Amino acid sequence: MLTITFIILIAIALLHFYWALGYKRGLDKAIPTGIKGQKTLNPPKVLTALVGIFLLGFAYVAYMLGQGNHHNIMVYMGWTIGVIFILRAIGEFNVVGIFKKIKGTVFAKYDTYFYIPLCLFVGYAFISHLLGLDV
Repeated sequence: MLTITFIILIAIALLHFYWALGYKRGLDKAIPTGIKGQKTLNPPKVLTALVGIFLLGFAYVAYMLGQGNHHNIMVYMGWTIGVIFILRAIGEFNVVGIFKKIKGTVFAKYDTYFYIPLCLFVGYAFISHLLGLDV
């Protein structure tokens, strides 16, 4: 499961680098919007690239754990990453996550049908591996 997670995280990181370079394709579906369609975030390119770098780091941790590297730092980082993705799936109770209030936007639909399940999968992959549940 961590191999799939590794590939997913690399792909998402590359997408963030694509956006950081100024390309816009798909960005309208990735930025949370309010009821009237206004963006609730306007991240600068540097921050978008930083997210890409973090995602590459997360992919590295998935790779290392998948290779059997269970040193303390990898285990702590794996738990942290797993929790981060589970919390992202739960959301902030307004425009992002399972318990979001705003549900009629394009972003909300992508969040419900794609981003939340993806975050749950990635979070579960890390946590289940560390608990020894992935066979």
